Amino acid sequence: MHLSEKIKAIVRDVPDFPKPGIIFKDIVPLFSNHDLCKEMVTELAEQFKQIKIEGIACIESRGFFLGMMIAQKLQVPFIPLRKKGKLPYKTVSVQYDLEYGSETLEMHIDSVRSGQHILIHDDLLATGGTAYAASQLIQNAGGKIAAFAFIIELGFLQGKEKLLAVNENVIALAEY
Repeated sequence: MHLSEKIKAIVRDVPDFPKPGIIFKDIVPLFSNHDLCKEMVTELAEQFKQIKIEGIACIESRGFFLGMMIAQKLQVPFIPLRKKGKLPYKTVSVQYDLEYGSETLEMHIDSVRSGQHILIHDDLLATGGTAYAASQLIQNAGGKIAAFAFIIELGFLQGKEKLLAVNENVIALAEY
């Protein structure tokens, strides 16, 4: 069975979460399968072997699940991107709009060096708003976007098109 099919067989649909009419793709069941987690991390790392990556910025909180493992596999620093007020040191931030409001994404001021090539990772690509904001945060700090990586892409929301304007390397392991 192909990796995409394995993921789709385990991801759970949760209707009406976080609000009525939305079918939430719950990735938590994936983490009960050690072999599948290892396969996902290996596949994502393999996708980026030919791309210069000097750090992986992972979006809170579900991006952290595989993000640290991918960083370890690629032997690069892990850079947590968190919601406003969650990081203890001096931060830089970017505010962005969501379908249901606005949010602020922050990282430590010393997380990214000028010219550093950064892979942005999150669990799911929907409209692309959060990942795009993450790319702005990295670029504002002087970093370069090397690629985007996701476990799942909701293709019908066309978030990939927004990210392709930033970088042509947009990878998802499974698409709905």
